[in-house]
Amino acid sequence: MTTLLTSLQNSRIKNILKLQNRRYRDAQQMTVVEGIREINSALQSGIVPHEAYVCPELITDAAEKAVYSQLQSLAQTTNMALFTVTPELFAKAAYRGQSGGILLTIPYLHQTLKTLSLPEAPLLLVIDGGEKPGNLGAILRTADAAGVDAVIVTSQPDNRGTDIHNPNVVRASLGALFTRPVVEVPADELLPWLHQHEIAVAVLTPEGERPYTQTNLRGKIALVMGSEAYGVHPFWLSHADIRLKIPMFGTIDSLNLSVATAVVVFEAVRQRQETAPGTSEAQ
Repeated sequence: MTTLLTSLQNSRIKNILKLQNRRYRDAQQMTVVEGIREINSALQSGIVPHEAYVCPELITDAAEKAVYSQLQSLAQTTNMALFTVTPELFAKAAYRGQSGGILLTIPYLHQTLKTLSLPEAPLLLVIDGGEKPGNLGAILRTADAAGVDAVIVTSQPDNRGTDIHNPNVVRASLGALFTRPVVEVPADELLPWLHQHEIAVAVLTPEGERPYTQTNLRGKIALVMGSEAYGVHPFWLSHADIRLKIPMFGTIDSLNLSVATAVVVFEAVRQRQETAPGTSEAQ
């Protein structure tokens, strides 16, 4: 059954706006997903929304209609609440103009280190203290394209960094947040887990001892990337098995975090697709 909402003062619409704030998201353990690609990715990954808001007047193409039909089925078979809203209400609730007339609220993802299923030689990506949601979203797109086995977002005691449930992360990832395992965990909990699984810690830093292209990235490895403003946290630098660097030949001394991540990740992919052994071990 669909409920029609018409009032601009509706409490549910106001709540969607509040979910742009991390404090409210964390309190409710809910976030917002909009955009047909992002919504379709969430649904295909098996996520059942808490609520779905649709504006039929804005649902025009085949992809949007297919998603709407799927939500109508979910409303009949699950506890998901389905609401129809006017164009005015949707414009108020939606963060961006072109959202395909559909917006979801979904529960927080609760992937943990214990629930990760890894291959024999996993390629993990650790993002420590990334400040910008857009960067994290772009990194998730890279992780999906490269087939990274998991993305792990770590936090330090000072709590700087981006939360994975920021709606801007969902948007910038184009839904890749839902296609790769993504875990949030404190750095001091991740390190012993990596040691337990004999996964090498490779930290990317301008002070690295070895260019990333001259290191064997085929084995069990976690590539640790730090924030653009602060670099890799000293915690990771002190526990690195190898420190890698990207050689810079111009006047600028660093790359955008998502660009640097893509460069190193796809070098790891290239090496893993080759059969010849590497010249230097990361472990």
